[in-house]
Amino acid sequence: MKDDEPQLIERYTPNERSNHWITAICFILLALSGLAMFHPAMSWLYAVLGGGQWTRILHPFIGVVMFVSFLILALRFWHHNYLDKDDIQWMKQMGDVLNNREDRLPEIGRYNAGQKLLFFTMVVCLVLLLLSGIVIWRRYFSFYFPIEMIRLSSVVHAIAAFVLICGIIVHIYAALWVKGSIGAMTRGYVTWGWARKHHPRWFRESIK
Repeated sequence: MKDDEPQLIERYTPNERSNHWITAICFILLALSGLAMFHPAMSWLYAVLGGGQWTRILHPFIGVVMFVSFLILALRFWHHNYLDKDDIQWMKQMGDVLNNREDRLPEIGRYNAGQKLLFFTMVVCLVLLLLSGIVIWRRYFSFYFPIEMIRLSSVVHAIAAFVLICGIIVHIYAALWVKGSIGAMTRGYVTWGWARKHHPRWFRESIK
């Protein structure tokens, strides 16, 4: 390493990044195909998966792949996402968060409170999407359930999908807002300065 090059610290391993991007690609395909099936105005999105028939066939299978991929991701990072007293204080100082006054905030570990809340929101949404998706999967399962449950599951599926899409939009915005976050998930590394500024407790623990 040259003297003028910043020191780097690994934030995500290749396996973690691959796991993340498999989940992300599945989410994009599911969101677009789901919107196509949700409302006629979005029917042009059927083209994403090759037309209406292929969309109805592939959507649930991609959903299963996404759930399994996210489950692996969740198990990898579960222990990093427990809320503690510093997270509660972080949320109380939302004004400082939004104004980038990070020097006034409690020291952050690997993830901040917002990231942790989003993580558990995604966990709940994915579980609801899987369970409701099984009930409304006409080809294999829906005939096992009464029509009332199928209707209720359709509503639950739509609401969970809406919440998840909103959450992912926030996730993407936050990644763009905090410079260096996207690089962490594409290259796997962040600079010492980035880690010290945004996640000081994690930084100290990582360089021990």
